[in-house]
Amino acid sequence: MNPEKDFAPLTPNIVRALNDKLYEKRKVAALEIENCSGFRRWKGETVTQLKGCKLCRCQGCRPSVTLGKGNDFRSCFRSGRLVREFVAQNNTIQIKHVIQTLSQEFALSQHPHSRKGGLIGLAACSIALGKDSGLYLKELIEPVLTCFNDADSRLRYYACEALYNIVKVARGAVLPHFNVLFDGLSKLAADPDPNVKSGSELLDRLLKDIVTESNKFDLVGFIPLLRERIYSNNQYARQFIISWILVLESVPDINLLDYLPEILDGLFQILGDNGKEIRKMCEVVLGEFLKEIKKNPSSVKFAEMANILVIHCQTTDDLIQLTAMCWMREFIQLAGRVMLPYSSGILTAVLPCLAYDDRKKSIKEVANVCNQSLMKLVTPEDDEPDEPKPVGQRQTEPNPEDSLAKQGGTASGGPDGSCDSSFGSSINVFTPASTDRAPVTLHLDGIVQVLNCHLKDMTIGMMTRIAVLKWLYHLYIKTPRKMFRHTDSLFPILLQTLSDESDEVVLKDLEVLAEIASSPAGQTDDPGLTDDPDLRVSHSELQVPTSGRASLLNPPSTKGLECSPSTPTMNSYFYKFMINLLQRFSSERKLLEVRGPFIIRQLCLLLNAENIFHSMADILLREEDLKFASTMVHTLNTILLTSAELFQLRNQLKDLKTLESQNLFCCLYRSWCHNPVTTVSLCFLTQNYRHAYDLIQKFGDLEVTVDFLTEVDKLVQLIECPIFTYLRLQLLDVKNNPYLIKALYGLLMLLPQSSAFQLLSHRLQCVPNPELLQTEDSLKATPKSQKGDSPSIDYTELLQHFEKVQKQHLEVRHQRSGRGDHLDRRVVL
Repeated sequence: MNPEKDFAPLTPNIVRALNDKLYEKRKVAALEIENCSGFRRWKGETVTQLKGCKLCRCQGCRPSVTLGKGNDFRSCFRSGRLVREFVAQNNTIQIKHVIQTLSQEFALSQHPHSRKGGLIGLAACSIALGKDSGLYLKELIEPVLTCFNDADSRLRYYACEALYNIVKVARGAVLPHFNVLFDGLSKLAADPDPNVKSGSELLDRLLKDIVTESNKFDLVGFIPLLRERIYSNNQYARQFIISWILVLESVPDINLLDYLPEILDGLFQILGDNGKEIRKMCEVVLGEFLKEIKKNPSSVKFAEMANILVIHCQTTDDLIQLTAMCWMREFIQLAGRVMLPYSSGILTAVLPCLAYDDRKKSIKEVANVCNQSLMKLVTPEDDEPDEPKPVGQRQTEPNPEDSLAKQGGTASGGPDGSCDSSFGSSINVFTPASTDRAPVTLHLDGIVQVLNCHLKDMTIGMMTRIAVLKWLYHLYIKTPRKMFRHTDSLFPILLQTLSDESDEVVLKDLEVLAEIASSPAGQTDDPGLTDDPDLRVSHSELQVPTSGRASLLNPPSTKGLECSPSTPTMNSYFYKFMINLLQRFSSERKLLEVRGPFIIRQLCLLLNAENIFHSMADILLREEDLKFASTMVHTLNTILLTSAELFQLRNQLKDLKTLESQNLFCCLYRSWCHNPVTTVSLCFLTQNYRHAYDLIQKFGDLEVTVDFLTEVDKLVQLIECPIFTYLRLQLLDVKNNPYLIKALYGLLMLLPQSSAFQLLSHRLQCVPNPELLQTEDSLKATPKSQKGDSPSIDYTELLQHFEKVQKQHLEVRHQRSGRGDHLDRRVVL
């Protein structure tokens, strides 16, 4: 620094002292700029009587550095004339000149000792100015803050000390400059030097006291800076931020809850800090905010924070995920239907958590509550047509997908419909709250995309898959009209889910499929429900086949399957479901073997058993894969004869008293012809004993294989079951049931000498002698013939159809023996 330069009004002695490397001399120069407040009553006072100086916190100046004699410290009083006289004279020009000189020529000098002298001089000016220092705070603070970035740790410490004195004098007057002070302190909080960090903590506490005492704090202006600084990765800076949020939250006049959406994401990121103390502090802050939200839910901007929670509910950090999930639970319960537009994102976050094991039991339990609460928000009102909205409302309604895009990540169910759960690490743009609350809209497209995506993921847990299916079922119940727009995309994956390893998943899947097949909303004017032209079904094909196809009733019935008075109405998807189900059984024989009976029995409970058997028989009638047709018929027949769920249908077929039961018998019979033994068992069930005997007579013309004899063996076992109790009792009436006995003897003659042969033989040995059963009344009575065949059924035609089908099977077996066992299946409609 040029010693010859004029630094007026600073004297050369002051300039030299300020540039001195010794702290004591710089201190004296500062005292010559500002009369030490501790020496106002200097006459006759000793060192022990004086109070500490605001600037140097000493007990008085040393005698060696004073110009007076002894301990009267007249120099301090005399030097006070420099700034204090300017204040007394209201000479603002000179005051500014002093501050500017100290700032530009000293505090911002290239020489380190000059910078230190400038810092202490600026603090001295502030003390001299007293309450008037608020008029010059910008000029006083800026050079000091610049020194916060100095490479010399001691200089940063002196800067911190100088700013402490400036702030202590100005008190509330520094609040307009709070942002720059906060910015500087946030940097010092992470300073590597412990002395600097300690000094910054003293200044930090002072500033917090000022903010707490004042009612003029500019929270609106501070929030952008807080939002920026909250994303710091330094643990000391994070601790500093959290401490300030705690302070602001504790001030009654400061409503930080209004700005929570702007800092919530940063808080959750701090919650993942490696330091336990910082995590604990952040937990406390979030806990306080949540308590306030519960107390004042009407003033909370739930919609602006929904997607933030969605992001953090998907993190891998257990504490963050649990905390975010707890917040989500409270949001859904407090905000209600306000959360509906964000359902797709919420489901993306919640559904995977339902499959967690006991290691994350708490997260799983909270996620389950979130899922159930969200599901309850969907009501039949959401199925109403979308009303056109006024322009003003359309502009103010928040779009959850747009909000997610602004946050640097896309939740599943957004515009792209992806299931990518990776979101941005920070949130910088927030949607302002709408002043006019717009009608809440359920974004069903996004929800269905999320559900579909989770259902396709075969690696996802069982409980998640069950929850997805429950959601689909719930949506079909509450919003069927809108849901059927998505049925074509959902249908294939629902069919695929039937192969799931879990019975619970398959059962829920069947419930959804049954609802699709039976809901009135699924009836469409366009019967072409599939892209495959070979599988397109007309309305006429949904009816019971007429005389030209399958019905042998006379007169032919034109009454459709869906129009049958004994069956409930099925929609256009029912027949498609049956076709695709049989296709799946054909392509996955293991599914048919392991799950086929279970699936069909459950469908008979969920839907109408008559409709299921009627439609499947009608489809199998045109099945070209005869081996599959035979296997499927055998499976259906076993279910029909043994399942408790089919009790009512068996009773309906037993007597064939109604036109509908006769129609059903004819339909079943023509498909049952793919398997000779099942055809006989159907005749036994319907008490068509004469026709059963005629069929057995035809067995002599068939190719008797081991599989054939095995099925005869199983039929004999069935005859001994409770289902055929009525048949065994009819053996007592020999005269009226001669064809029943002949049919049973026919089966006996087909069997080799096996256990089944012995079983049936013993049964027939129990048939009484008709002569011994005659009574006087029976001799007088006119002999009765067996139960007469229904005049509406052409049994001759049925027998001819049986022969035709068996001839086809014989030809196919001969072909397979020459070219392998594979035959592509195709349904011809």
